[in-house]
Amino acid sequence: MTPIRERWLMLTLAGIQFTHILDFMVMMPLGPQFTKVFSISDAQFGALVSAYTFAAGVSGLLAATYLDRFDRKRLLLVLYCAFTTATMACALSETYVQFMGARIAAGLFGGVLSALSQTIIADVIPFERRGRAMGIVMSSFSVSTVAGVPIGLYLAANLSWHAPFWLVVGLSLCVIAVACVTVPKIDAHLHQPERSSVVGGILETVKETNHLWAFLFTGLSVMTGFMVIPYITIYMEANLGVSGDDIVLVYFVGGLATLVSARVIGVLADKRGKVWIYQRLNWVVWLPLFAITLLPNGSPLWLIAVVYVLFFVIVSGRMIPSSAIMASAANPKRRGTFMALSGASQSLGMALGAVAGGLLISRDANGLVVGYWLTAAAGFALALLSLAVLNKVSVHANTPSTTVVSPQFPGPESG
Repeated sequence: MTPIRERWLMLTLAGIQFTHILDFMVMMPLGPQFTKVFSISDAQFGALVSAYTFAAGVSGLLAATYLDRFDRKRLLLVLYCAFTTATMACALSETYVQFMGARIAAGLFGGVLSALSQTIIADVIPFERRGRAMGIVMSSFSVSTVAGVPIGLYLAANLSWHAPFWLVVGLSLCVIAVACVTVPKIDAHLHQPERSSVVGGILETVKETNHLWAFLFTGLSVMTGFMVIPYITIYMEANLGVSGDDIVLVYFVGGLATLVSARVIGVLADKRGKVWIYQRLNWVVWLPLFAITLLPNGSPLWLIAVVYVLFFVIVSGRMIPSSAIMASAANPKRRGTFMALSGASQSLGMALGAVAGGLLISRDANGLVVGYWLTAAAGFALALLSLAVLNKVSVHANTPSTTVVSPQFPGPESG
């Protein structure tokens, strides 16, 4: 693959990531509108938000039964078209039940897109450039943060709550047209001898000890951040008195910073090693975890923004080297199944982190959040545990056509 085609492929995968992440993120600022339009409680709105994540986790488990059994390009286009259709159903929904069903469908089809994109990167991009490739694709998370919240609020306020979902549909149709040209046919995995049954393939994937360590590693890594992330906005509003408009500004600044840092971290991961950069970020992750959970009442907006930027640059930045590690930890013959199960492990980590974090915090008589720092302490402990588990993980440091296994720990030269 030429450098130009490789770059177009990365940009296409980034576009796919951007649209399905935006589809999820655009829900967050629209809570007040949904509670009024559908006459639902805050808890019912929370169910709408969690429906996508839960469906995405189920999707990851189901994807393990078929991800390695089809040409990657054809599967990507089919799933992405189905996701776009489900998002269109969101835009057309008129009742709470209809919208809930559409959100579940969007999660089922969109939830596997990330794992499939990472699988394609691992299939096509040589090991020494995977960190940079992951950085390009995962910068879509930052773009979603920068664009998703402000654009979602603007369109919903000036048109209707349907408009943000129509935006996602329109962008997705453009990406589909580009993907038809830029994504190559990828079917080498279909020609592996001695293909087992679907269930047999899953069993063979999970019985490899290295895969199990990798699943535990990615689950712990994601759980670290989600001990804290779901409650940031609640804490900013209740304890710091940040207005809704200022929260949008903070999200915008944080997303803009991570848009830059994602590329830098990806390049550093390739130059110094995926494990090396992941270690360094984990050693300092305590700083943003405790800083964001211990901000005192009356903190100026600029300080809140600085801490928020620090949090997402470091805490979310860890996912770039960890994703590159996961993409390379799979047995190449089982990479699709492995990445699908990896996505399910991440969804489980998100769910467990959010639930555990909620159990650690409470409200006092004045409605202030109490014990938020405990989520930071638990998150840092999980980060340290992820480092210990990473010591057990080995990767296939190879081009797509070879399968040389090299140890991951501890040298900076190791990927």
